[in-house]
Amino acid sequence: MAYPLIKIAPSILSADFMRLGEQVQEAEAAGVDRVQIDVMDGRFVPNITFGAVVVKCLRPLTHLQLEAHLMVQPPEDFIEPIARAGADTIIVHQEATPHLHRAIQHIHSLGKKAGVALNPSTPASLLSEVLESLQLVLVMTVNPGFGGQEFIPETLRKIRQVRAMILERGMNCEVEVDGGINLQTAPQVVEAGADVLVAGTAVFDHQQGIATAIRELLAACQAVAP
Repeated sequence: MAYPLIKIAPSILSADFMRLGEQVQEAEAAGVDRVQIDVMDGRFVPNITFGAVVVKCLRPLTHLQLEAHLMVQPPEDFIEPIARAGADTIIVHQEATPHLHRAIQHIHSLGKKAGVALNPSTPASLLSEVLESLQLVLVMTVNPGFGGQEFIPETLRKIRQVRAMILERGMNCEVEVDGGINLQTAPQVVEAGADVLVAGTAVFDHQQGIATAIRELLAACQAVAP
């Protein structure tokens, strides 16, 4: 049986956009509770993807939580359009705004869950003043901007630090990881303290399909289940 506390969040950045709605529905049928939508602006990261229109198009097609990862600068310009389009959780980068607390307040004012993402070189300690306002912390285990990158092993220490900070405060806050997640790295990040794993190519490029990919990732985490 798969480790029940671990969740897989398929990233549609790696999906087949000719079949996007169909593949999101396949992920839902496979038992995930969310998909991640990577919003990139070509400024904060060197790539341009999609925005509120894609969120709006997906919203009536699925009951899954839509988790918007804003890799944009400034995120304040994107929060309300993404929220109005139907995102359930909005994640902003600590590095993208000097007014992080205000951005989190804005997300909450729109009735959405708030998350903060940290790039690989950003210390976990920078979360200390906002952590208790968050429902999710996203630790980037690659440099953001492109799918299919190799996992950065040094980020495991940061996952442990974030989990320790949450436990010290007695919070109910998810630790999510994003980047280079596969059958080899998934158990490592779970052991370090992650409970949500963002996976793109490992899910959507699997030769046996989305359901098999998700099942195999969860099974890989079983060995390190407490």
